[in-house]
Amino acid sequence: MSKDFFQIIKQFCTTTTIDDVLCVTGMILFGVWLLKTSLGRNALADSRPRRNNMPLYLPFIPLAIWFGATSLAVSLAPKLLGNLQGWQGAFRDNLVLSAGGIAVIAVIIFLARASFARRLKGFGLNVKTIHKDFLAAFVNLLAVWPLVLAAILLTIFFGKLIYGQDFQMQQHEELEMITAYPQLSLRILIVILAVVIAPLLEEMLFRGFFQTVIRSFWEIRNPNGVWPPILISSVLFAMVHSNPGHWPALFILAVCLGYAYEKSGSLFRPIFIHSFFNAVTIIAALSQ
Repeated sequence: MSKDFFQIIKQFCTTTTIDDVLCVTGMILFGVWLLKTSLGRNALADSRPRRNNMPLYLPFIPLAIWFGATSLAVSLAPKLLGNLQGWQGAFRDNLVLSAGGIAVIAVIIFLARASFARRLKGFGLNVKTIHKDFLAAFVNLLAVWPLVLAAILLTIFFGKLIYGQDFQMQQHEELEMITAYPQLSLRILIVILAVVIAPLLEEMLFRGFFQTVIRSFWEIRNPNGVWPPILISSVLFAMVHSNPGHWPALFILAVCLGYAYEKSGSLFRPIFIHSFFNAVTIIAALSQ
């Protein structure tokens, strides 16, 4: 009996992967959250509004700069910096994207200081909460991880059903670059762009600006309605990404990001979640 028991344990340990452990842990955490919050209905009962004077059009200013000016800079880069090919061309484009992202972050910070009560602290950038947000972000991402994986599997399932068995989810362009080219300088630049610059820019824009301004206007008629602004901004966040196959998983992730912002009042928490998620996808792509 004892020998059979240890044989079962040994077989379980050899067949169980780290992905299995993470998924099971995430499902347990998500289940506990559902029980504690009455299936999410009471999850944001203590969410505090963020006092601001943002007009409805304000978030579209950095969005237009991001898509307009940065796209223009990328298209002009070959004429100004030379028509480079291969990894050098990829490095040039990512360098331009990084510079553009930093410029947009600076614009957002300037607008946030002028628009939010308590300036950047009212926006959610309080350095005193960083240590707490870092740990909580890991737990939040772990809890939503099974849902993100489920969204990916469902997308693949329906894709095969509609387009045939040859359907595959297209990999993100940055992941394709980092796996296609082994040059260390390019890989470091992509990691900086994906793990630092993109989470900062996108969370400040979509959670800090869009979600806040939608909530401010929504609460005029629905004082207790926090979830609809999260869902609306999550749809917008997913749709600005170019690959529709990624939208379901990105929407699930964005709901987690929006919830973390409203629950904590800190932008650092969704920024860390976003950064962890991008880091995990990069590590997974390189490990394959």
